[in-house]
Amino acid sequence: MAAGLGKRGRGGPLARTAGSCGQWLRRAWQERRLLLLEPRYTLLVAACLCLAEVGITFWVIHRVAYTEIDWKAYMAQVEGVINGTYDYTQLQGDTGPLVYPAGFVYIFMGLYYATGRGTDIRMAQHIFAVLYLATLLLVFLIYHQTCKVPPFVFFFMCCASYRVHSIFVLRLFNDPVAMALLFLSINLLLAQRWGWGCCCFSLAVSVKMNVLLFAPGLLFLLLMQFGFRGALPKLGICAVLQVVLGLPFLLENPIGYLSRSFDLGRQFLFRWTVNWRFLPEALFLHRAFHLALLAAHLTLLLLFALCKWHRTGESILSLLKDPSKRKVPPQPLTPNQIISTLFTSNFIGICFSRSLHYQFYVWYFHTLPYLLWATPARWLTHLLRLLVLGLIELSWNTYPSTSCSSAALHICHAVILLQLWLGPQPFPRSIQHSKKAH
Repeated sequence: MAAGLGKRGRGGPLARTAGSCGQWLRRAWQERRLLLLEPRYTLLVAACLCLAEVGITFWVIHRVAYTEIDWKAYMAQVEGVINGTYDYTQLQGDTGPLVYPAGFVYIFMGLYYATGRGTDIRMAQHIFAVLYLATLLLVFLIYHQTCKVPPFVFFFMCCASYRVHSIFVLRLFNDPVAMALLFLSINLLLAQRWGWGCCCFSLAVSVKMNVLLFAPGLLFLLLMQFGFRGALPKLGICAVLQVVLGLPFLLENPIGYLSRSFDLGRQFLFRWTVNWRFLPEALFLHRAFHLALLAAHLTLLLLFALCKWHRTGESILSLLKDPSKRKVPPQPLTPNQIISTLFTSNFIGICFSRSLHYQFYVWYFHTLPYLLWATPARWLTHLLRLLVLGLIELSWNTYPSTSCSSAALHICHAVILLQLWLGPQPFPRSIQHSKKAH
């Protein structure tokens, strides 16, 4: 009898847990329509989609032919470092010189050894499949905390994008590695682990420079949360990590390393552009056009910072003060304030990029549902938002790009920018004013 009582005692918590899970699943089934519309069911839908993605990704790897583009070049560049060449100007691959920072070298050096010196393509594809699923998990954790996007949208973010599956497991680009680290960084920021978040952000930048498009938003958040003096240690983490990772190459040829890995003026080929195909090639390559895009990029960032992100009624220079000395009492940043600022900062950079190549789609693909659904707009129904997503996907799947596909992409970007500007922001002026008055 004692043994029976002990057995029941041990089984009690398990039984209660199983019963509560069953009750929750029954309620979810009864509310199955809401299952696709209510953000509180994000994790349940995410779990189902991740399971589906395991099968889809496996099918893609084994049924769709791998296409060699940059993998052999990556391996040749890394092999040069393994053989003792630390001068970046001497590191070359089949597609040109090494133009990525040191973090790229170390990560792909690991892949070099894991794939038999880069020869085992199938192993590399499986590694990138795991990376894809890990990226999805990190993205779903972000969306779960925002509670803004209806779960049915995630189907279009997962199973419906051929281009993104291709970038991860059929092309083996380095862009997905950088974005996975970036999403890890954002999850750490949401957990208020600012130091670790900045560390992962810097690590993502060390893989590919496109992550710097998030930097204006991150700087704004650091100043808002800590002020100038408080933000300096976090910025120092980012800088020190870059120096430590690049040290072997900086000691060998500092100018060569910096000019190759952080080349902001690199010229792109017109044949690969996705977003400016409707322009004459001469204009696409003209320096004045590049400067105009940079000016528009900085102007729009400034407008969003002044009018949408900073809405306390104080001068934006008040961000430089210690938060305790501001007129408006400091408040912890909410998940939506963090995500909206970072995703919008990156999206503005995408809109005014000098060129977008096909693998660059992952720079903002997973942020599009938030950008479209986070700000309510009566004129932009669910159907219209899905249409915008579909047109963007179609534009990125048109190869080679055409004038129409490029124009459609810009129109979709303009629609998203317009709704971000017109829609309510997670920095409401009225609430902050009432707190100030109180």
